[in-house]
Amino acid sequence: MTTQTPTPETTGDAQQKPHTDLWVQRTGVRRYTGRSSRGAEVLVGSEDVDGVFTPGELLKIALAACTGMSSDRPLARRLGDDYDATIRVSGAADRDNEVYPRLDEVLEIDLSELDPEAAQRLLVVVERAVDAVCTVGRTIKAGAEVGLRIDTE
Repeated sequence: MTTQTPTPETTGDAQQKPHTDLWVQRTGVRRYTGRSSRGAEVLVGSEDVDGVFTPGELLKIALAACTGMSSDRPLARRLGDDYDATIRVSGAADRDNEVYPRLDEVLEIDLSELDPEAAQRLLVVVERAVDAVCTVGRTIKAGAEVGLRIDTE
């Protein structure tokens, strides 16, 4: 079996810089290791396998991480670089249709040192930042097209 890693030319994403190759390799029954050309790894598998994330869990984590990263600058500007934040994400799968019809995120952050008006203004800025630059959330909301090509030997 031959595989070809998508490039910006084949994906239509000529704006992507720098390019990171991503792939998964089968490592066992319903077990895969996701890898990046930058050396990162993540273990992926089904719910009955310990020590792995399911693909759906990774989707949710990607959304929460994107929200966190998108809100990081405005929050750090106002709260300082060492602020604590947790983004929880949930959403049950509709197994009849094999989709997640709704994903819910909760950003947990301590704004008690701000007066109520300043806290509200910061929350508006954070929501705008997430809406503007969270690529994962924007992609999910837009309903991205997915292409699949199967290369064989």
